[in-house]
Amino acid sequence: MGVVLALGAAIAYGLSDFIGGLVSRRTTPWPVALLAGVGGLVGAAVLALVVPGEPTRADLLWGAASGLGSGTGSAFLYRGFATGRMGVVAPVSAVGAAVVPVVVAVATGERPSSLVAIGIVLALPGIWFVARGPEATLDPAAPPERDAPAASGLVDGALAGLGFGVLFVALGQVPDGAGFWPLATGQATALLSIGVLATALGASWVPTARSEWWGAVAGVIATGAVLLFLLASQTDLLTVAAVLTSLYPAFTILLAAVVLHERIYRGQAAGLALCGAAVALVAAG
Repeated sequence: MGVVLALGAAIAYGLSDFIGGLVSRRTTPWPVALLAGVGGLVGAAVLALVVPGEPTRADLLWGAASGLGSGTGSAFLYRGFATGRMGVVAPVSAVGAAVVPVVVAVATGERPSSLVAIGIVLALPGIWFVARGPEATLDPAAPPERDAPAASGLVDGALAGLGFGVLFVALGQVPDGAGFWPLATGQATALLSIGVLATALGASWVPTARSEWWGAVAGVIATGAVLLFLLASQTDLLTVAAVLTSLYPAFTILLAAVVLHERIYRGQAAGLALCGAAVALVAAG
């Protein structure tokens, strides 16, 4: 069941990123990110009110920590995208989101089976190639990215991955029975941190276009993803939940191919194959 829940989280994250990315192409990303935070907070608050639970103070603090990681990760991800180094930022952040919880989980005593461990090893390069996009294929027909220092994209990607990794690790500490107030606390913290970091980075986050409100839809879907990850981490190992959830770029790419008829490049196809093999091994383990 944990594998199914984590894959559901990956699908929801992939759909959320697809909607948010599509809207951001037509406007500026920060208002979309802020409205996604608003939508996420509303969705989480409704869940918390409807589903009973008894969270402790520690549970709420872990929820707040997850939101700090989510908001910080989003801020550096969008800043990295703004520099034009998407081919650096996206894969580094996605792999970082998987590696951080795996390292923490293993350090604190989790021991996945041999098949699961092999699946994790295959998933990391799979995530990299899927998120890397055209540049990874060395395809001369692929559109080049805007000129920007690669080191800048590397730093932003690493910080974004660290933030998302903190999100997964912190939510993994929330026990079954705590309800969803820790989730709502995390969404509120994420919304606040996005606004603060956008201001600190000198970016305008005030919505000015109607299309930007699609960000709220992406935020509600992202809340569903966080919910599914939370349930997956309570059902299965944190390593399994985090790695499978981090496969979300594969679903974003597949949606772009099906809905927008975007080309899947050779590197991305190889990454999708590795991700599929990783899922099969983790499920079998």
